[in-house]
Amino acid sequence: MASPLGRLFVAISDKGLYAVVYEQHEEKFVARLNAQTILKRDNGAISQAKRQLEEYFARRRKQFDLPLDLSALTPFQRQVLSVTKRIPWGKVWTYQRVAETMGRAKASRPVGQALGRNPVPIVIPCHRVIASDSSLGGYCGTSGLKLKRWLLDHEGVRL
Repeated sequence: MASPLGRLFVAISDKGLYAVVYEQHEEKFVARLNAQTILKRDNGAISQAKRQLEEYFARRRKQFDLPLDLSALTPFQRQVLSVTKRIPWGKVWTYQRVAETMGRAKASRPVGQALGRNPVPIVIPCHRVIASDSSLGGYCGTSGLKLKRWLLDHEGVRL
C-alpha cells in the first residue's frame, strides 16, 4: 500500500497481522518473510489492516484493533511489544520505562533489541520509545530514524 512514508507491505497469517514492512520492492518483502511460509496474494485479507493504517495516516485512528500473529517472537519479545502497545498516541516512553514496566529494570538494552524485531511497526508503536537522553534511539526500515521522526511529528510529539 502507498503511505506518506513510501510503500508499506502487509502480511496476514491465519492468526492475524504478521508483518508490516517499509520496503521499495515486493521481492525484498517476500524474502524477509519466513522461508517456510506459504504466500498468496489476497487483497481482501489485508483490507482491515490497510484501512486501519490509512486511518492512522489520516489522523482518524490513534490505536489499532487488529488480531496479531507474534508467534515468531520469543516470550520476552512478545512481552516488550505488549507493553509498548499500551503507549498512547502522542506520548513517548524510554527504553528504561518499558523495562521497568515489565519488572525488569536492568533490561533496557534487551528491550531495544526486542523492539528492533517488531514485525508490525506502527501497529505496535515502537516509534514511541526513545532513549533516556531524549534522543530517538533506533528504528526499523531503510530510512530508520527519518521514519521515526516523521511518525512522532505526525502524532504531535516534539523532542
